[in-house]
Amino acid sequence: MNAFYLFLAVLIPCVGGVLNPLIPWKKRSHMLIYLETLVVVNSILVWVLLLNRPEEIFTLVHFTGNLAIAFQLDGLGTVFAGLISFLWPLATLYSFEYMTKEKHEKTFFMFYTVTYGVTLGISLADNFLTMYCFYELLTLVTLPLVMHTLTREAILASRKYLYYSIGGAAFAFIGMIFLLTYGESPDFILGGVMSTATLAEGKNTFLLIYVFSFFGFGVKAAICPLNSWLPQAGVAPTPVTALLHAVAVVKSGAFAIMRLTFYCFGVDFLRGTWAQYLLMGVVMFTIVYGCSMAVKETHLKRRLAYSTISNLSYILFGVVLMTPLGLVGALSHMIFHAFMKICSFFCAGAIMHQTERHYIHQLDGFARKMPKVFAIFTVSALALMGVPGLCGFISKWNLVSAAIESQNPMAYFGIGALLLSALLTAIYMLTIVIRAYFPEKDFNYDTIADVKDPNWMMLLPLTVFAVMIVVFGLCSMPVTELLTAVAAGSF
Repeated sequence: MNAFYLFLAVLIPCVGGVLNPLIPWKKRSHMLIYLETLVVVNSILVWVLLLNRPEEIFTLVHFTGNLAIAFQLDGLGTVFAGLISFLWPLATLYSFEYMTKEKHEKTFFMFYTVTYGVTLGISLADNFLTMYCFYELLTLVTLPLVMHTLTREAILASRKYLYYSIGGAAFAFIGMIFLLTYGESPDFILGGVMSTATLAEGKNTFLLIYVFSFFGFGVKAAICPLNSWLPQAGVAPTPVTALLHAVAVVKSGAFAIMRLTFYCFGVDFLRGTWAQYLLMGVVMFTIVYGCSMAVKETHLKRRLAYSTISNLSYILFGVVLMTPLGLVGALSHMIFHAFMKICSFFCAGAIMHQTERHYIHQLDGFARKMPKVFAIFTVSALALMGVPGLCGFISKWNLVSAAIESQNPMAYFGIGALLLSALLTAIYMLTIVIRAYFPEKDFNYDTIADVKDPNWMMLLPLTVFAVMIVVFGLCSMPVTELLTAVAAGSF
């Protein structure tokens, strides 16, 4: 296929989203049909591109020298674009029911749809400049979504999100300048774009720049100590927080760090340096910190937010191992965590939408009244714990295997962090499940007589996510083989 279609896949949701508030819809149902058709058609286009991958690069704008906005679909981009395009139509369908109780729907869906195109721009970027531009746009288009309710809490959360994102972008910008100045190619190349001679001349300087850039992109990946914006952003509507915590924003941060490590600086230069050991320590601390905070948190969405902080550093742990198998583990957890976490967040959103209850101690006995939602939530909880037969076990197994294979002494501490995290995950997830299924003996079900499962618009996406969690857990070999080929540069 012509590489122009890569740009078209980015453009369609952006233009279609902007047009939504301008169209004088006579009925809400017409707007919903338009939006769902838009994202489904665009997802079909993306998957056609994935299956018929164009080899050439599409250059949209060439500024000067090696500065250009260009798009290309390589192996890593294929994984991220495929994940986004599969989840977005389902997330949009879910949001239709959720937003019936919210105001300013047209504006909400405008930014929600534009975010789809911007995230695709990150995944399809051919070079650092293109990725950086769309990475910045992602902050701008998701900011109105965080502050959508315009409550005091939402405004404060959006300010923190903006401040942290701008600060992170400044550090990432330093990395971009160095790479464009000293790199041998402006494009992403597996193995890195820096010459051995250039790196040898200023080794510690380039390592410092890598660390700055890592933390810059790590803001969106919620790495310690730059993660406090993420739980606070939970004040946004659940379709937004699911995007922030499972798909668009946080995964874009992890994806950018993969590009930075494997496709810009190169692991041959980074492996065994003080930069690797420093970042491994930070990542392992974040894994344990996120789980520990989740255990003590009593607000349902904030507990899941702290869980996200921990699980994102699972991905980063695979990256900082700086081996092909480490990249396989990182990519597998990026995919599987997206399904597990969007499933758990959407279950939480369904509970809040149906009952207006937000705290875990308010969920006693809910499983009898919402059997479908809590059955699906239980599947996602078990998967996050790493129970065999579900996808969370596969990605954790890949990460542990990569840690052992790396023969890095510090990686064994990472295995310990993963095991401790699994224990803490069982505590903070099963606490919710046990409360819902096994309330106290004298519990009065009349107090939750108004509780019931949501309609099909919410249940259909949840069911698909739960099925995929099981399918990936039982039939993970094709995915693992694909990711192995991506990490080896043969796909």
